Order: sequence, then C-alpha cells, then structure tokens
Amino acid sequence: MNKTKKAIIKRFKVTKNGKILRRATGQNHYRSKKTGQDRRKGRKWITLSKSETKRVRRYLQS
Repeated sequence: MNKTKKAIIKRFKVTKNGKILRRATGQNHYRSKKTGQDRRKGRKWITLSKSETKRVRRYLQS
C-alpha cells in the first residue's frame, strides 16, 4: 500500500459531493499589474476537470 501524497492534501480540497477544488493560478506575485476584477477572481476555488480529478484522486487514495 502506498502512502498518501501530503503535498496533494495541502493543495486541494474535496467537497461533500466528491468534487476536487484548487486555488486559482497566478496569485503569488505581480498582482499590482492585475485589475481588481482579476484579483477578486483569484480568491475563488476552481473545480478540476475530469482527467485532473482522476489523477489527483489516485494520489489521495494511495
């Protein structure tokens, strides 16, 4: 039996219905160039695609 990948646990969130969420990219630096709208969008959690969900779920359950 493999260990669960701890980095995956820290970066993703699993909802009650089993969807996997991630943070928006590009929010660490160079934010002063971005509009307020872009910064607000960056605060939201984004649902992963089916193919990405499959891969991340494999790391969570190993």
